[in-house]
Amino acid sequence: MSISVTNNTLEVQNLELLAKQVVEGFITGIHKSPFHGFSVEFAEHRLYNNGESTRHIDWKTYAKTEKLFVKRYEEETNLRCHIMIDNSASMHFPILKKQRFNHWNKIGFSVVATAALSDILRRQRDALGLSIYSDQIDYYAPAKGTERHRRMLLSELENLLQKASTKSTNTHEVLHQLADKVHKRSLLFLFTDMLQNDKEEQELFEALRHLKHNQHEVVLFHVFDGNLELNFNFDERPKKFIDVETGESIDLFTKNIKNNYTDAMNGYFNRLKLKCLQYKIDYVPLDIRKDLNVVLSSYLIRRKSFL
Repeated sequence: MSISVTNNTLEVQNLELLAKQVVEGFITGIHKSPFHGFSVEFAEHRLYNNGESTRHIDWKTYAKTEKLFVKRYEEETNLRCHIMIDNSASMHFPILKKQRFNHWNKIGFSVVATAALSDILRRQRDALGLSIYSDQIDYYAPAKGTERHRRMLLSELENLLQKASTKSTNTHEVLHQLADKVHKRSLLFLFTDMLQNDKEEQELFEALRHLKHNQHEVVLFHVFDGNLELNFNFDERPKKFIDVETGESIDLFTKNIKNNYTDAMNGYFNRLKLKCLQYKIDYVPLDIRKDLNVVLSSYLIRRKSFL
């Protein structure tokens, strides 16, 4: 993959190749992890669960392996996945002169994670849909499993890195709209930095409940820069902090508020985790300074329980 910078915009080439490299590295790694034995390639069988009907047990396979496997049919195996990406101005933080592997801003991390997920979905013959939003739905594509569709989505993902967004976010209204658009039961992934006030936070969780009410499985990927947004690691020179969505600004010495800030942020993260637990939503904190594998691991865990 190559990345060039022109007038503070990012040009990403061969996102598909990068996604394949991420997935291949992950597949190699799972053989050393609790996922050992889980194939990300399409499987024709699944393990038999005690108590279910023995009608579809493959007795020939049992004779060879002494393990009970059930024949899995295409309609059972295929999964519908829909990924939602917040493309508001705050998701383009931090502003980078150059993005590189394992050094992204929030939107770059979300794009590469989504591309990697699309590659795993392709390998398992699953269908993928995509929504990109800010204060409204800017792009929507229903879930399909064709190669042409996947390449169209990759092209749209690359477009996200071409220009920084200046828009605010309206996640809760967008989620209500998507709840009415995505009719078939799906596995839904939401990439967002969760920057909103208390009222917006409550409205967001009501919208997530709407998705759960429609029988969707929901995974909230909370995307953040752990070094700057969580741990507040700035130098001791005076700083001007500007809200990229409202334009409001404040001048301060970071050392004067660091302890109070980090305490408040840790409390906020814990509150989000507890609320997601309450609403039966998978909460996955995503530090953009860490490994993409946490996204792929979360997918595999949820997929196994979804089918």
